[in-house]
Amino acid sequence: MNSNFLNMIGLGGIDAGFLILGLFVINIILLILIIVAFVNISSFKKKYKKFMLGKDGASLEKDIMTLYEDNKFIKLNVSENRDDIKKLFKKQESSLQKIGLVKYDAFKEMGGKLSFALVLLDENNNGFLLNSVHSSDGCYSYTKRVKDGDSEIALSNEEKVAVERAVNGNPATEG
Repeated sequence: MNSNFLNMIGLGGIDAGFLILGLFVINIILLILIIVAFVNISSFKKKYKKFMLGKDGASLEKDIMTLYEDNKFIKLNVSENRDDIKKLFKKQESSLQKIGLVKYDAFKEMGGKLSFALVLLDENNNGFLLNSVHSSDGCYSYTKRVKDGDSEIALSNEEKVAVERAVNGNPATEG
């Protein structure tokens, strides 16, 4: 087949069968793309109908505004909650949260380990030590201030162990 038009565009030497076959393949590809587009459009229509179910433009706008207001409310609450959590963490630092306890016999003739040294510390290892000494005459209790895990007043061996247990987070009770 010899065509002036095909010669003019530079395809005069191509067999017409190949040309028709190429056009057929292009048509098949375009048909597949059209089918895919229709499937996508159908899917979007289903989603749109579900979204608009029972809604008109005014009610949809109202719903969107409600969601917007809810979002503002949530953001405000998140900010307030964040501030409250920071305050709680700050308060938690000074609360007594570490315990050290050592039970011991203050006097060798008495059994049962009725005496004890109790240490209560905050996060920064500040707090107090309560020592209760049990004897045959009675029970005597006294306290010592603990600052940075140590006391200005000399500590007995049992008191040192109690402070160490509180600082290290090991509140074991046996001395």
